[in-house]
Amino acid sequence: MDSQPSSTPEVQTVDVLGAKELITSGHRYLDVRTEEEFNKGHVDVDNTLNIPYMFNTPQGRVKNPKFMEQVLSVCKKDDPLVVGCQSGVRSVYATTDLLNADFKHVRNMGGGYVAWVENGFGVKKPEP
Repeated sequence: MDSQPSSTPEVQTVDVLGAKELITSGHRYLDVRTEEEFNKGHVDVDNTLNIPYMFNTPQGRVKNPKFMEQVLSVCKKDDPLVVGCQSGVRSVYATTDLLNADFKHVRNMGGGYVAWVENGFGVKKPEP
């Protein structure tokens, strides 16, 4: 018997190697970290999007109330996406929200940017 309610889509997580393959074969990379994190360094692939899932506030992190609206302004629900964050936690929540909004081809990148860097994959950092 399936323990998950049928209304909850299952997040598919791929490791950074799988994510890199998906990205090079046409998936867009959606970085859901804050703009500050993104600007310090991000995955160096074409077509990267940065739409924060959460914002840092004096009260701590809060969910971006316009996240879905911002994603829908640049992506279609059948666009293939790989969602990543710093370590792979926020991206699970973001991927769940996207699947609940009927996005069809969304994968979570396990380990996030940290794992990407640890694997020696290309990163873009600001010029000194």
